[in-house]
Amino acid sequence: MMSEESVLMNITLTPDLDKALAEKARALGTTPEQLAIERLREIFTSNGETSSASGSNLADFLGDSIGVLHSGEHVPQGAKMTEMSGEQFRSGLIQRHRQGQS
Repeated sequence: MMSEESVLMNITLTPDLDKALAEKARALGTTPEQLAIERLREIFTSNGETSSASGSNLADFLGDSIGVLHSGEHVPQGAKMTEMSGEQFRSGLIQRHRQGQS
């Protein structure tokens, strides 16, 4: 999405530069376009900082919107959902089988 201040610009890259940019972006987990914009911003803006909407990868971009939930924040001593999950799954299958569900 482009802001009101954004200007569309096409830059033709030589094959070697295109390849290097794509490889570096892949290694960083971002797109070549996003990497190029970030590097240009670092070089040409006075403070060299990237905008809050950009990051080196998707996790950086979504960092303020995603997180990890610890069940202990909602259930005393935590929900312990991963403990004995195989046994719980097996018990559930047996119960469904006994009820005639498959």
